[in-house]
Amino acid sequence: MAERTVRQIIEGQAPVTAPAGFMVHDAAQLMKQHNIGAIMVLEDGRLSGVFTERDGLFRVLADGRDARTTALSEVMTRNPRIISPEAGFTTALQMMHEGGFRHIPVVEDGQLLGIVSVRDALGPELEAFVYEMLRQEQIQEVLA
Repeated sequence: MAERTVRQIIEGQAPVTAPAGFMVHDAAQLMKQHNIGAIMVLEDGRLSGVFTERDGLFRVLADGRDARTTALSEVMTRNPRIISPEAGFTTALQMMHEGGFRHIPVVEDGQLLGIVSVRDALGPELEAFVYEMLRQEQIQEVLA
């Protein structure tokens, strides 16, 4: 079976975005409304960051910030890694695994097209990815 591309994964997706000056509380409401774990943050129409549920927990709640007066620009992950829509989905999974994050914005010619997440791995790539990770671990054990 051929690997799906990132473009195929995000097909029909409209990325949920917010301006950098948006308050965390409002972003959380938007994320709840759309049942998503991350929102793309735009400055001057360009992707400048990602705000995730983890950012809300660690950078807002745990730090004692007020979600109603804290702007996304203060707590978002700036300059996130991005992926091309033509990349294979297993490449996205590998990036997420290596980087320790769960969402990657999909950008083409400077335009935000969507976002891929580990949630999207509930398909054939998951089995192939797990197999590859186990294979790499076994190789490292043999070489050690």
